[in-house]
Amino acid sequence: MLEALIALCFGLIIGSFLNVCIFRLPRDLSVVAPRSFCIECEKTIAPYDLIPIFSYVILGGKCRHCGAGISWRYPLVELLNGLLFGFAVLEFGPTIAALKLCVFGAILITLIFMDLADRILADEFTIGGTAAGLLFAWFAPLPPGLASLFSTSTNKQLNSLYEALLGAGVPTVCMFLLGFFYQKVRKRDGLGLGDVKMVAMIGSFQGLIQGIFSLMVGSVLGSVIGLIFMLLRKKDFSSYELPFGTFLGVGALAVAVLGLQ
Repeated sequence: MLEALIALCFGLIIGSFLNVCIFRLPRDLSVVAPRSFCIECEKTIAPYDLIPIFSYVILGGKCRHCGAGISWRYPLVELLNGLLFGFAVLEFGPTIAALKLCVFGAILITLIFMDLADRILADEFTIGGTAAGLLFAWFAPLPPGLASLFSTSTNKQLNSLYEALLGAGVPTVCMFLLGFFYQKVRKRDGLGLGDVKMVAMIGSFQGLIQGIFSLMVGSVLGSVIGLIFMLLRKKDFSSYELPFGTFLGVGALAVAVLGLQ
C-alpha cells in the first residue's frame, strides 16, 4: 500500500508535467523553458503555486497575479495520472509491468486532453509512444496473441515483440486506407494522420487483439457521444471535427485498466 501511495504522489507530479506538454506542444513551445507561467498575464508561477491539485484548491482555481480562471483540466489531469500510477503499482507491484501501464496511461491521458483542446496529437507522444510500446514488449511481454500462431520461435520476448509489431501495423494500415478512401469519395479529410499514429501507439502497447478492441470501444464512444453532442449543440454534421483521438484514448485506457483481453 505504501508503494502505491508513493506511486500516486509521483503520478501527480508527472501529471503536472503532462499539463505543460498538453498546452505547449501544439503551440511548438519548449516543455523545458521558460518556467510555468499564467497564459493570461504571462507572469511566472511560483513553485509553491505548482503543487499538484493542492495549489489549485488553495488559489480557488484562479491566478494569484491577475485573478484569471485556471482551467479545470489542470487538476483533473494530475488526479487521473496520480490515480493511474497508484492503481498500476497496487495491481502489479513495483514491476516493469506497472511501469508499462504508467507510461501507457500517461501517454493516453496527454493525448486525450491535447486532442480535446486543440485537435492535435503530438508526434512526441504518438510516434515516441509507439517506440516505447515496442521496447516494453520485450521487457514486459504481451500475452500470446495471433503473432504466436505464425511464429516458430519459443522466445517469449521475441513473440511479444512480433505481437506488438502486428498490433501497431495492421490497424494502422487499415485506418490509413479507410481515411484515404474516405477522402477520395467525400473530397475532405475524415481522419487525421495523428489518429492513425495514435492507433499504432496503442497497438504497440496492447497487441493486435486488445488494440482492435480499444479501437472499437473508442469508435462506439465517438459515434454515440459525438452524435449526442452535435445534436444538442446543433453542429453541422458535415463539417464539425470530432476529437476522435480523445475517444480512442478513453477506450484504450478503459481496456488497459479494466484488463479486458
